[in-house]
Amino acid sequence: METKNQKTIEKLNDLLEINNDRIEGYKRASKETEETDLKTLFAQLSETSSNCKQQLIGEIKKLGGAPIEGTRTTGKLYRSWMDIKSAISNKNRKAILSSCELGEDVALKNYKEILKTDHIDSALHALITNQYTLIKADHDKIRDLRDLVKA
Repeated sequence: METKNQKTIEKLNDLLEINNDRIEGYKRASKETEETDLKTLFAQLSETSSNCKQQLIGEIKKLGGAPIEGTRTTGKLYRSWMDIKSAISNKNRKAILSSCELGEDVALKNYKEILKTDHIDSALHALITNQYTLIKADHDKIRDLRDLVKA
């Protein structure tokens, strides 16, 4: 029978994978552009996930769990799609930002789902809510930049 700690560890590892996906996704996005402002932004967004990742690893270890490494299969598929889209669009700024926003949408959806579960205590709920807020702000930066680009 699965304990509450095991369920919590599983949920935190899901978030850890999402942050690993964001880190890898923004490394990929940075390679897909030659625009300095985007490279700087992608480094900042990757840093958000690096900080979230470290917090999650600490919480997983506190609960006696083992933090997983690597990314989700869906994250790998997303990055492959981003490669294809970039190749087709000739490193088009709007296309790159749109691809990044899709990745952010997936991250936010997963954070929302975990916040709705009863597997996390109030302290973890506060930590995850804070991370959600940071990632939502990153999402909004990407969306706003995308919206500024003329079609």
